[in-house]
Amino acid sequence: MPNVQPHIQLDDTLEVKYALLPGDPARLDRISPFLENVMELKFNREYRSLIGTYKGIKILAISTGIGGASAGIAVEELHNIGVEALIRIGSCGSLQPKVKMGDIILVSGAVRDDGASKTYVDAMFPAVPDIDLLFACVESAKEKNIPFHTGIARSHDSFYTDDEDAIDAFWSKKGVLGCDMETAAIFTIGHLRGVKTASILNNVVEYQGDTLDSIVNYVDGESLSMQGEKNEILVALEAFVKLEKGLS
Repeated sequence: MPNVQPHIQLDDTLEVKYALLPGDPARLDRISPFLENVMELKFNREYRSLIGTYKGIKILAISTGIGGASAGIAVEELHNIGVEALIRIGSCGSLQPKVKMGDIILVSGAVRDDGASKTYVDAMFPAVPDIDLLFACVESAKEKNIPFHTGIARSHDSFYTDDEDAIDAFWSKKGVLGCDMETAAIFTIGHLRGVKTASILNNVVEYQGDTLDSIVNYVDGESLSMQGEKNEILVALEAFVKLEKGLS
């Protein structure tokens, strides 16, 4: 009997090793043109999925919604159906002037300022990507002449906390490049389950810019942000190709 997972509603008959994890279900429409033989799978709650091939490699794409809790469920259930490597392709807000609109960040570690990862293990446990997958992302970006930053991101649980500006200023002074809501949970849970993980973040909020205005512009198709999204999708797919060649 197929082991159908309760939230993502997928099972191991897919026989897929690699998965892209965007947050927004609508982002699957922009992943699809990069793939061949695309087939829509399921759409339950925030988890919309499709499958296709890239350079002959089977790729699953599944949205995770907003936040570490829902992303963590996706990691768990994808692991249960045999997925071996996951790359988050998400958005973030910049915490450094050098990270411009549409720039991508290849995350080398995450500040675990979220709740989901802490339900698994003490906060002193590091949230880091799989080194092979991170290096594959770096090499792919270089080969495609896609500019990128590599460094630390902060994962948090809300845009609306009362002291968010002060919190951002604190982490900016510590050299953190940007903030999202999912990377720490994906890294932590992935490591605990033996799944290779990486995170590529497309900056959609300028340093000290207005988060809500930037998100509206992004949804409406702001050009720099949309180019950044295309870049992160391409880098992630090329990284899977490198990983597959390394494993074969």
